[in-house]
Amino acid sequence: MRVNEEIRAREVRLISTDGEQLGIVPVKEALRIAQEQGLDLVEVAPAAKPPVCRIIDYGKYRFEQSKREKEARKKQKVINVKEVKFRLGIEEHDFQVKARNAIRFLKDGDRVKVTVMFRGREISHAELGKAICLKLANQLSDIAVVEKLPNVEGRNMTMILSPKHE
Repeated sequence: MRVNEEIRAREVRLISTDGEQLGIVPVKEALRIAQEQGLDLVEVAPAAKPPVCRIIDYGKYRFEQSKREKEARKKQKVINVKEVKFRLGIEEHDFQVKARNAIRFLKDGDRVKVTVMFRGREISHAELGKAICLKLANQLSDIAVVEKLPNVEGRNMTMILSPKHE
């Protein structure tokens, strides 16, 4: 953003401190008006023809901008990807414990990466891994959507679940 002497245009559309349009004036005239009021001339719309400049206290303006940006950052939700790992021979109780963890992650608004790990020759039974993934997806169908279907990547099978948004 250009301020005071940094403004390169010959003429600018000038806006006063209270938002009133003062019309199109030469830059030197606009600078003089701003300095008489003890304020700065700030270019707020450089793409316009002629550029739009406002008479404001630049330090206060920058402070307000940073405050607005901080508020916007606070309101943003960071979505993390949490991982739940399974093996082919998982027992039902262990499966339910991991399913509860996945439910907690989804309720917190995070995505869940479901990984079924294969050891040795287990990879030849990829359909069993797919069954585990689909069983979990079925169990969580009321709170989660399958974002990425189960597929084999090396010695693992992965599937991604994301929370349902009503």
